[in-house]
Amino acid sequence: MPDAKPAQTAPQPMGGPAPGPEALAALASEVRRQLGLLDYPRHPWVPSRGEGVLDVAIIGAGQTGLATAHGLLRERVQRVRVFDAAPKGGTGVWTTFARMRTLRTPKHVTGPDLGIPALTPRAFFTARDGEAAWENLHKIGRVDWQRYLDWLEETLNLPVAHGHRLLRIGRTEARAPLELTFSTPGGETVIRARKLVLATGMDGMGGWSIPAPFDTLPPARVSHTSGHVNFEALMGKRILVVGAGASAFDNLATALEAGAAHATMLVRRRQMPRVNPFRWMEQSGFLGQLYSLPDALRWRFMQHIFALNQPPPQESWNRVAEDPRFELHMGSPVTAVREEGAEVVVTTPRAEHRTDHVIVGTGTAFDLSLRPELAPFAAHVLLWRDAYTPPKGLEFPALGACPYLRDDFSLREKTPGAAPFLHHIHIINYGSTASMGLSGASISGMKYGATRLVDGICRRLWQEDAEFHLQDLLTYDEPELTSDIPQELPGAATALVAE
Repeated sequence: MPDAKPAQTAPQPMGGPAPGPEALAALASEVRRQLGLLDYPRHPWVPSRGEGVLDVAIIGAGQTGLATAHGLLRERVQRVRVFDAAPKGGTGVWTTFARMRTLRTPKHVTGPDLGIPALTPRAFFTARDGEAAWENLHKIGRVDWQRYLDWLEETLNLPVAHGHRLLRIGRTEARAPLELTFSTPGGETVIRARKLVLATGMDGMGGWSIPAPFDTLPPARVSHTSGHVNFEALMGKRILVVGAGASAFDNLATALEAGAAHATMLVRRRQMPRVNPFRWMEQSGFLGQLYSLPDALRWRFMQHIFALNQPPPQESWNRVAEDPRFELHMGSPVTAVREEGAEVVVTTPRAEHRTDHVIVGTGTAFDLSLRPELAPFAAHVLLWRDAYTPPKGLEFPALGACPYLRDDFSLREKTPGAAPFLHHIHIINYGSTASMGLSGASISGMKYGATRLVDGICRRLWQEDAEFHLQDLLTYDEPELTSDIPQELPGAATALVAE
């Protein structure tokens, strides 16, 4: 599938910079100028916990990880580092398994900029392509969005270590730094950090897996929408896609565009969802304040949103709707799968479907034990199902499996004292949605979620070091008035009597 084309370059007004690389370089200079204007307070304030110990380690150099690092550094938390397993330019989903042509988020969204006008997506795309091109742009291309994030990382000179995959989190005492073991091209390395942020995106809550009954098929017969799919090998083949979300439609469209002979989509629901609750959620009240509600109200909001689900974007539907090779079956949950000769036979209550390859688009598993870095102590994490029992009829297992987070995004212990280091681990990924609303793995909520996370980490660091700061204040003796002052000025005694 060809990448979405950037908006056409348009001439700028007389006297303005021409769009292109030089304009982007000028914009980067403007970013640094604006940051300089906001450079208050200037002084670092977090005391060192020892040579090489980070204040905050962030796992994931996608959009949320970058925004979090940006926010912490602006708050003068100095020892911050971001780690990502992917090479530069390959972080997140946008150039890996995302197969849509554009974002589904409105183009005027902000978030990674954290309120710096010159750092907004609009500023970037206007500088690169021109003002008219931005005005004519419907939605931002997914590859273009990655280019914007790469530019942001470079412009802010963020401390990102690529090629670092987190393997495990060492068990430590409550006040000792976490020990983080990474695999790198040069072998394993251990990094110590006071706080850990897991900005691990859509699969940070568990993992992408082939669910039953498709897990009985050989790997050559089945793929997941969020994994590798060999679309070239599907040329001339029949494919069957299970699910009706955006990724299901985008994978089906990509297969047809790569030359698949026929594509069947099976959908469990009897009717295609049409209303997207995410558009309703894009308001400052919900995005900024949902986390502050009582548990029962938070559950009602999120249970309805999860149950309603999102329809496929109109753009994704349009890619396949008029293709005669596309076949849609609603009300068709899969009840059985088998291989029969050179075919895969998929059974639903309505019919049997024969295909050469199955692509499963059923989302991610909500299970912390599937995450290698969390698995050793996943049983100690307090989940929503441990903390809240919804009324009958409002149950939702995926929500119940989400961690029950503090307002600073940190994990809680299921049994007090069993894993005291958990409060050093902050989660801002898909799993934080139940507690914090749209915050991680969501462009729409990043403006609020990343800012709240930064504030929460700073609050925790300050509280932990409060005695140090008090002693620092009590011993502070740097004079501000430096002039030589006599013990008594002429006429002072007379003036005092007169008063």
